[in-house]
Parts: sequence; structure tokens; C-alpha cells
Amino acid sequence: MSSSTYPFTAIVGMDDMRLGLLLNAISPSIGGVLVRGEKGTAKTTTVRALAALLPEVVTVTGCRFSCDPAAPDPHCPDGPHTGGDCAVRPARMVELPVGASEDRLVGSLDIERALGEGVKAFEPGLLAAAHRGVLYVDEVNLLGDHLVDSLLDAAATGVSSVEREGVSVRHASRFLLVGTMNPEEGELRPQLLDRFGLTVEVAASRETEERVEVVRRRLAFDEDPAAFAAKWAPEEDALRERIAAARALLPGVRLGDGALRRIAAVCAGFEVDGMRADIVTARTSAALAAWAGRTDVTTADVRQAALLSLPHRRRRNPFDAPGLDEDRLDEILAGFEDEDPEPEPDGPEPDGDGPEGPEGPDNGPDDGPGGGPDGGGRPPQEANDGPAAATTDDVPPQRQEPGHEPARQEASAAGGREDGGEAPAVAASEPFRTRRFTVPGLGEGADGRRSRALTAHGRTTGARRPRGGALSKLHLAATVQAAAPHQRARGRGGPGLVVRRDDLREAVREGREGNLVLFVVDASGSMAARKRMSAVKGAVLSLLMDAYQRRDKIGMVTFRGSGAAVALPPTSSVEAGAARLEKLPTGGRTPLAAGLLQAHEVLRVERMRDPSRRPLLVVVTDGRATGGVEPLARAARAAGLLAGSGIASVVVDCEAGPVRLGLAGELGRALGGPVVTLDDLRAENVSALVRTVRNTDSRRAA
Repeated sequence: MSSSTYPFTAIVGMDDMRLGLLLNAISPSIGGVLVRGEKGTAKTTTVRALAALLPEVVTVTGCRFSCDPAAPDPHCPDGPHTGGDCAVRPARMVELPVGASEDRLVGSLDIERALGEGVKAFEPGLLAAAHRGVLYVDEVNLLGDHLVDSLLDAAATGVSSVEREGVSVRHASRFLLVGTMNPEEGELRPQLLDRFGLTVEVAASRETEERVEVVRRRLAFDEDPAAFAAKWAPEEDALRERIAAARALLPGVRLGDGALRRIAAVCAGFEVDGMRADIVTARTSAALAAWAGRTDVTTADVRQAALLSLPHRRRRNPFDAPGLDEDRLDEILAGFEDEDPEPEPDGPEPDGDGPEGPEGPDNGPDDGPGGGPDGGGRPPQEANDGPAAATTDDVPPQRQEPGHEPARQEASAAGGREDGGEAPAVAASEPFRTRRFTVPGLGEGADGRRSRALTAHGRTTGARRPRGGALSKLHLAATVQAAAPHQRARGRGGPGLVVRRDDLREAVREGREGNLVLFVVDASGSMAARKRMSAVKGAVLSLLMDAYQRRDKIGMVTFRGSGAAVALPPTSSVEAGAARLEKLPTGGRTPLAAGLLQAHEVLRVERMRDPSRRPLLVVVTDGRATGGVEPLARAARAAGLLAGSGIASVVVDCEAGPVRLGLAGELGRALGGPVVTLDDLRAENVSALVRTVRNTDSRRAA
């Protein structure tokens, strides 16, 4: 082990993460592990420490794809291998950065040589470098969907393929996959979650003594890494031997019918989709038995395996948090107690006794909470936390513009609090499928499913010279057309086409992008009137779900009382948006201008951070404005500021009751965007309207 690598056995706590990693080291067929948790919880340190424990790799000398001399890959681009020298090296840990391109991940072909010489000149990617080692993906939830698909396909099949205009290269790619993510930054799609074998939750310890031990060990390591590593070397060697012994024992583990019935009953009892859960749970149970030094799988193994393999497979919608009801699990397994005469094992947890003694914490740090100098993690802020926006001052009622008095009267009649008081939060109504709103024009943002954009994937609409010298998707016809006029001057004498790099053209593709959907939600007393807030929250929740499905980032600004606040800064986590919406209180005046100005500031800052992601502003209000001098006029000026910035917007009109002032419509005209009612949001209502129009046209034609 390198003296710069923190010892695995010196890591404090994080038992589930360490166990999940060790089980995958014993049985890579489990399919990897996804580590979910707050930043700074020893995730990266633990993965690097595990890689140092893996057995050394014997490779064919000179092979860029780490072929095993005993069983070389028949499709290896550097093959065929027919004997020769061997090399021994440590198992690699390869890190995939969030901003990596597809070519960096899977490798790239030299298209110029492929077209001109018929040679498959292949430059290996990270999937080749990770073969027979560890592939670590930090913030896997922030990777593009196409990259995650390629990554998980290789992890499942053990093969990586590169296709470019009919030229194909395949090579072996088997690795221990470890992904980490902070759920506050957004979830993976359920289909992708299912492809990870195990998932574990990590959090910094709240125990004072354990945190003290983390800091003590980290400081000792930073002061003298070599001495610290030497101190833990006996424990590292013992753990390395235990992993090797478990690997050797694994083929002899007996997974009998009784264990298989337990596994099937648990997976069926929790209503997980498909059969992957059963297979992964079976493999994990066998690895647990091997780790404990047994050849028979017990009920305890099945229970532990279920706790690792099922929580992330039970999500039914974007707002469901992964988890497993342990009481329900025990209830299911209780029916098999008579079939399990085996004594309970001592436990498959990794040994924690080290130089500190068995009484101390058994594992440790990283750079952050629970593991380093960055300090402890904090729980998410409450819904109303955030920078305050411009505020409005209350003035006597006689100075309010039209719309103020009906709002006050309606709020009073319905129990709303337009007088500055606060009403308790109400539950959202049942969400529904919404219309799709888009940003006009053609963007170039991240791949998604909302607005038209130039993307790496989609239908081909043209060709252009490669940008930055790197060719992504070859446009074959345009390349041939560019090279054809120069063949005589280039001395072409045979059937091959003489192609130069200047001839290459890449395809211009049009697909869809994800946008930043910023919700501006009116939480004033007028919105609470007639119990409308439940329907409003249901509508916003539905739009949040739509944003999740279309791969958008979201943010939320709320306004009520004397000002506006950022309830949720722009993020990929719609779960956080739903949580903030649930706790949203109502009551007080309606500072509409403050809400719009706060939205303008949020979008201004976000444009500097991510200029390619275009925003869509969704204002949910009845259009009334109160508080301060000329509140409606100031709201109109704020709306004009947003419209002048070229921000696409939609106004969701929440006005109800027999008296309608149409103020939301005026706001929509000032913003330059469409206005829809709560009922108009429903996709089925739009479909019904289209069917009605078509039927009317058909009758007229007849």
C-alpha cells in the first residue's frame, strides 16, 4: 500500500459503506455499490483505501487493455495475444470526472485513418483503464444520462463497445463500480438506480467521541503518512488476506432452496420490479457467507443482503426516498425460522480492532464531516431560509390599487390571513400529468427533454467542422463531399479515399435540453382564501414531477408578508423542492414585485454559473399585489425587467370565485408569456380539447 493512501482499517465508522465495498471486492458480479450521503463523509478516502487492498493484477506485457495472460480477451484491439512476457501491477482505481465526454469514457476511433487506410486506430478510454480494477464515479447523479447508460452497460456486460459510422471496436471491461452522490443535488432515475447492485447511506457521526477520533487519526496521517500507514500495516495485511480467503471460498458457498425461497419472498413482499433484485440479493447473501467463513447461507445473510440491495429499488415516483421497512422485513423472514437450523453467525462486519484497541472507533476520515478539516455537515435549511429580496412597505388601505380590497375581503371570508398573520401549511392535492411548456428558440444546454436544442444525441440536421479539433459524431456524406474535389491533387491512385483532417465534418444534431425551471409561488393570504392553496401546491408538485422527468434543474422563490425569499436555490433535486413546498406557510400581504425582482436576481446569478442552461420562469399567483405604494404598477415594472432580459415565462392563474379581476392575465402580458389556469395545466384537458377540435373539423368536412 502506498504511504499516501489512508488505511482502510483506520477509517472510523461507515460500517455499511465498508461492508458494501468489501462484498463487491469478494464478488464483483454483485454489480457495484452506490454510496448516498452528504459531502465530506469519507466516501473518496474509503474507495481509494479499498483499491489498495485488492490483489495485484497479472497482465500481458504491452497490452493497453490489461488482458489476463491466462485468459486473454479474443476481441482485444491490441491482440491476438499468444503468450509472451507478463507484467504484475497493483489494481487500478480510475476516477471518472463529472465533465468527461463520451469519447473519454469509452475511447475514440481515429476516423481519418479508418476512412483512408481501413485501420482501426483506437485510443482506449477510462473503461479500458478500469478493467480488472475499480471505477469510481463521484457525483454520479450529475453525469449525463447517456454517459451513465454506457457506464452501466459495461458494468453489466463486462464489455465496452465503440461504434463510429460502421467501424466497431470491442474490448473487455470488468471492474468494481463505485458511485457516490449527494441526494440534495438530485436523484438518479429509478431505471439507473436498479443497475447498481447495492446502495448504502452514509452520514457524519453525531457522537462526540467518534468525531474526536476521526480528527485525531486524520491529523496523525497528515503529519506523517508513512508512519501512520506502518502503524496500521498489520491490520491491512490481515484484511487483505481475509478478502483473498473469502474470494477463494465463494465458489463453494451453497445457496440452497431454502435461502432462495427467503430471497424470493422478501423481493415479492416489497414489490420490487423485475428479477434483478432477486439475483443481486442472492449473490450478496453468498458473499456475506464467504466473508463470515461459512459455506451455507443463513437467514441473517439474506436479511443483511436485503438491507443493502433493496432500498433503492423501491422508489415509485421521484419524491420517494429510498428505504426499507425493517419490521416488515423481519415479518417476512419470520415465516422461515423453522427452516433455518443454522446458528446465527458472529457477524460479517469487517474487523475494527487496531492499534487503538477494540474499544475505540474502528474506522475513519476523509476530507470533510466525519473525516477531515472541512467540519461537520448540516441538515438542509428550512423552506424559508435564503437571502431576502426587495421588500415592500405597508401603506393605508386607501392608497392601494384595484385588487387589494377584494383580496382582503375574500381572505377574511375564507379564513385567509391577508393582515400579515400566518396560516399553517396545508397538504398538496393529488399531483397530475401536466402540459409541457418550452423555452422558445434553439438552445445548446445539457441534454434533457424539454426545449429544442443542439445536442450530442438527436436527429441529424446538418454538418459543420469539428469544434476545438475533437470530432464527436462523423457526418460521413459531408466528409466525403469535402474530400472528393481534392482526390486528383492528392495523388489518389487506388480505391481508397484520401482524407485529410480538414475534410472531416461532424454531424449537427437537434434534440432536447433540460432547462432551469424557476417557480415563483404566491403564498400570501389571498392565495390561502377559499382553501385554494391545496390545489396550488398540487399544481406546483405536478410541475416539479414534470421537471424531474424532463431532466431540468429547479428553483423556488416564494413571496408573502413584507417580502420574498429563495425557498430553494437552483438544484437538480426535485425532492428538495417537494419538501420545501410541503412546509410552505401562507398568509400576509402580496408583495408581487418583490417576488419578481428576487426571481430576476436568482436568474442573473445562475446565468453566470451556467450560461448554457436557459431558464423558464413559472409564476403561480392570482395576480393581486398589495403593500407599498402602487403595488400593481411596481409589479408591472418588475415583469417588464424580466421580459426585457429575454426570460421565457408562464403565469399560472390561481384566481377563483365569482369575482375575477383578470390581474394574472395582465401580469402574463407584461412578462410576454402565456397564462394558464390550474385546470389548463392538466395534460388530459389539453388532449380532450385537441380531440374536440379534430372531431368538429371532421364533422364539418363530412
